[in-house]
Amino acid sequence: MNKNINKIVLIEDDLALGSSISELLLLSDFNVNWFFDGVKALEYLFANIPDIIISDMMMPNMSGEQLYINIRKKPEFNSIPFIIITANVDDIMKYKHLENGVNDYIMKPFNPKELILKIRNLLNFKKNIEKKFKVDPFSKVSINLSEKDFLTRINEFLLKDMRSKINVDELSKELFISRSTLDKRIRKLSNKNISQYIREFKLEYAIRLIDLGEKNIQFIVDQTGFNSLSYFSTSFKSYVGLTTRDYIKSIQKN
Repeated sequence: MNKNINKIVLIEDDLALGSSISELLLLSDFNVNWFFDGVKALEYLFANIPDIIISDMMMPNMSGEQLYINIRKKPEFNSIPFIIITANVDDIMKYKHLENGVNDYIMKPFNPKELILKIRNLLNFKKNIEKKFKVDPFSKVSINLSEKDFLTRINEFLLKDMRSKINVDELSKELFISRSTLDKRIRKLSNKNISQYIREFKLEYAIRLIDLGEKNIQFIVDQTGFNSLSYFSTSFKSYVGLTTRDYIKSIQKN
């Protein structure tokens, strides 16, 4: 059995449609856990983290929207793609859900190939982000081993808590040094104070998201843990020299 097989949680209360989607996913080499009910799915998800979640919008007991909101309360689900299946949704609701971070929609009736392609695209997108942000142990060879380990540990901490406000005191404890020593070492290695280093780390992550195809600015703000859209926009323009929208347009032209 392939240990790297992607795990999908499917929530669909229509037995005929759920059976068809489940069979389609299995034939496409995915591992599928199918639930008829959002409440039972949530219980499962709180104990198991899949690679992607696909949920019907309208269901008894718990809607797809309610399920999504409950899931996103847990930090470990921040990077799990979420697709909503729906038969009817107006543009206002669709934009609202997309602004909240839902990754994609499938409109009923749909072409099976469309669903599979969207799943694979989202999984590849997630994999590319993880790969791009993985620290290369052979980069910046001029930095000595202890300094390289120091920066690596900081970056790993920042990446783990990306969506939240970074607690510098917690970071200091993680590295077993005082806050002042942390700031001094950061300045020595990067010519930046700790606040600037954290902010620019988050901005670099935002740039990578955009470069990989993400266009939803509010989703990017949420993923990078900025306090507000306005602060993110001001910081992004100061760092990149372009507004976020202009940078996205420049990527699309290339």
